[in-house]
Amino acid sequence: MLAVWIARRYLFIKKSVLSYVSRLALAGFILSISVLVLVVSVVNGFERELLTRILGVIPHLTVVSAPRMPEERIADLLTQTHHPDVVGIAPFLGDTVLLSANENIEGAYLSGVDPDLHREVSSAGDFTSAGGFSAFNQAKFGIVLGARLAESLQVAPGDKVLVLVPSGMFTPAGLTPRRKRFDVVDIVDSNSQLDTTSAYVDLAIAQRLFRAPGQVDGLHLKTRDLFNVQDASTWIRAEIQNLPGMTDHRFRVGSWMSTYGPLYRAIAVQKVTMFVLLSFLVGVAAFNLVSGLTMLVEQRQADIAVLRTLGAESRVILMLFMLLGLGLSIVGIVLGIAFGVLLANALPVVFGWIDGMTAGRLMDQYFIGYLPVELRFPDLALIAVSALMLAACATFYPAWRATRVVPHKVLAHE
Repeated sequence: MLAVWIARRYLFIKKSVLSYVSRLALAGFILSISVLVLVVSVVNGFERELLTRILGVIPHLTVVSAPRMPEERIADLLTQTHHPDVVGIAPFLGDTVLLSANENIEGAYLSGVDPDLHREVSSAGDFTSAGGFSAFNQAKFGIVLGARLAESLQVAPGDKVLVLVPSGMFTPAGLTPRRKRFDVVDIVDSNSQLDTTSAYVDLAIAQRLFRAPGQVDGLHLKTRDLFNVQDASTWIRAEIQNLPGMTDHRFRVGSWMSTYGPLYRAIAVQKVTMFVLLSFLVGVAAFNLVSGLTMLVEQRQADIAVLRTLGAESRVILMLFMLLGLGLSIVGIVLGIAFGVLLANALPVVFGWIDGMTAGRLMDQYFIGYLPVELRFPDLALIAVSALMLAACATFYPAWRATRVVPHKVLAHE
């Protein structure tokens, strides 16, 4: 109790015993923790956006058939088979096309989808505002465009866009691309790179446009566990090959891991790497407290000598300065995390303001168009515990030095 009372007195008296060096060390400790909180939160934000805006929109598994599959075989597969890890199966038919509107021409991948079944394998409809893929019913030839693609074409819902299919018809004048005018019925705004090249039409319309009546390119699947697609991949390959009349078809099964797996692993590795590297920064700031506490021990040698003379044991002196160092560390951790949380919450707003002022599209090279931030309590707790452990290690040496003070040598000069 004596050690606790004296440590509290040293910390909270009006005329602080902390030296200028100690205050600088404490400020560095606070700043390093704030930076660690900010960086980890940004990496968490990228991981969240990859999972929701990319991996939620694209199918987890894609089965492509060569030649194209009869649509009735897909109906048999949907009604007769089931796998516990597969929560959605939807057919698709797609090809690369050119879109033209307002004297603008853009390339896009046009997907023909079944509105009801596609909802089970993709969350793209969650990023629409006018009914999503069910809006195909609003027009005989309706099309849903990605937000950046629509922006490049300068179109909005209600406008028209011309679709040109490069694999057209042979005429006396040569190869003439097929063309069809569509009504834009909705916009998919996932705020990701998928919005740049994605366009969707009803599956029946796509079959007419691509001259593939009653056929589909393959299947999109969604699995219950995003990171366990291998079992579902093996299952769907076997089920399709066992369907009647499919022995002459070649199938290719691909997963999201082949396209976005390296990016996800890079984000995960980056999070661990940044945490470790910035933990060294926190460690350096924590060990800077050693100099401040060592100076405090030197300044308070007379107090230590008096305590030892009055009968205080070495463990009391050790506990006194350990508590003092840990008290300073706890103050630094609390202020550092609080400051880091404030910075993390303010950063997207500041970044958006700078991006808007400069019109530089600073995030265009990434898979999303803005700076994401996500604060997670387990990460904050891990940062606090790690910083406290480093501070405890840094505090032990000056506290031990305080126990080595010889009372009669100090009091002889008082």
